Amino acid sequence: MKRLHIHVSVDSIAVATRFYADLFGAAPSVVKDDYAKWMLEDPRVNFAVSTRGKAPGLDHLGIQVDETAELDVLAERLEAAGHATFDKGETTCCYAESDKAWTRDPAGIAWEAFRTFGESTVYSAPKAAVAKAASACCAPAVGAASATAKTACC
Repeated sequence: MKRLHIHVSVDSIAVATRFYADLFGAAPSVVKDDYAKWMLEDPRVNFAVSTRGKAPGLDHLGIQVDETAELDVLAERLEAAGHATFDKGETTCCYAESDKAWTRDPAGIAWEAFRTFGESTVYSAPKAAVAKAASACCAPAVGAASATAKTACC
């Protein structure tokens, strides 16, 4: 099953957490000094806020899947549609362990397809496979088309 992911950069986690908790009628499932996340069922969305972005506003969108096969299908769809993907494989990002693939839509918005398989005590941690990237969880820079491209930081 798939879940829409929305990540918004904010100036204040406390202010954003109060606002979105009121809006969603639910407390976040994860709260850190620089990050909060709601795993909502109605609507089915993984909604996150963090102070990691360059400016307040939309950071990126994504689709979260439960199975590796679903992630493979999403990455194949992007490639078949002619969109370059940036595959990070296993990574630590947003206090979670995940497999990820990234792309940018025609408007330049970063999209990630990912499967989360564990929790982490740190926001991000570089893996050997992404040693050339600035961070293990960030979207590819605009125009990036390969795994060796530099990334824009979260």
